[in-house]
Amino acid sequence: MKVELLFITPNAEKMIESAGRTCYRSFAKQGEGTEKAFIKMLIKRGHFSVLEHAHATFRISGVSRAFTHQFVRHRLCSYSQQSQRYVDESSFSHIEPESIKNRPQAHVIFTKFMDEAKNAYSELQKLGIKNEDARFVLPNAVETQIVATANLREWRHIIELRGEPGAQWEIRKVAIEILKILKEHAPTVFGDFEIDEENSAVKKVAL
Repeated sequence: MKVELLFITPNAEKMIESAGRTCYRSFAKQGEGTEKAFIKMLIKRGHFSVLEHAHATFRISGVSRAFTHQFVRHRLCSYSQQSQRYVDESSFSHIEPESIKNRPQAHVIFTKFMDEAKNAYSELQKLGIKNEDARFVLPNAVETQIVATANLREWRHIIELRGEPGAQWEIRKVAIEILKILKEHAPTVFGDFEIDEENSAVKKVAL
């Protein structure tokens, strides 16, 4: 699994402050480093709409279709995903959960099914079936990649929801990686999130 930052609004936190001070008509208070206290104030007051003025775009690769089926439910994002209609999946790679990989009997069942699905897909192609129809035999485990763009308010929502301990393991790992990157580029916006290494999850902390 790989998470790459493709784009983030330049000087995102300063831009958020500039936009937000319109609400309070407090431009005179803007100066070097003042965005940090201002953004903390916004978060404490729940004035999250101001965070929507900054956006970030990620490419997420080496993940399963099971992951993307969950991820695209966040409708305030824009997505571009690898197409199974146009891309030949006859040699597809797959994602195997650790819970299956670590149990020999389960691993055998899983890999046998992957091979059968791959063979069925190829046999359908040989019969002249187009990829868009042959893909109906492909499992959720098929590896894919997706590009997602969202404003920073939505990324906060995704990280909080998908990073919590009860979230499915794959989407939780992605949420953690996204948080690591966003804390580098917009540390104050994501300052009330921390990574709980012991539980491989995200937790909220006081600002």
